[in-house]
Amino acid sequence: MIGERTAETLKLEIGSAGTPEGIEDMDIRGRDLLTGLPKTITITAEEVSSALRDTVNSIMDAVKVTLEKTPPELAADIMDRGIVLTGGGALLRNLDKVISEETKMPVIVAENALDCVAVGTGRALENLHLFKSKAGITSRSKSK
Repeated sequence: MIGERTAETLKLEIGSAGTPEGIEDMDIRGRDLLTGLPKTITITAEEVSSALRDTVNSIMDAVKVTLEKTPPELAADIMDRGIVLTGGGALLRNLDKVISEETKMPVIVAENALDCVAVGTGRALENLHLFKSKAGITSRSKSK
């Protein structure tokens, strides 16, 4: 058994959404569930990729459903400008390539993928008044 930190390190160091070519194996330390003693094993990039496959497929399904529900005008912009990946998951090796191959659209990983969601949320909160007026929300409609 390994901890969350070790799992995250594995994902970042040798994890891949697609075929993990040219990625070296990694030694990890954890606890042997049979003996309860500490143990070091070597895990391959293929094993990590296989463990991530269901999650990557779920991401692909969500991308496809979202694109199916996207209004035509916005879909045209996405076709021209591409899909932008943000957050920690965007850092998974080859995720951008897998999504691009499946959607036939350009896919870009945001420059500061880990920070941009928080920065965007902060900007949205700073400009909350703009969102309220566009959504038809007023201080009176809250009390209803």
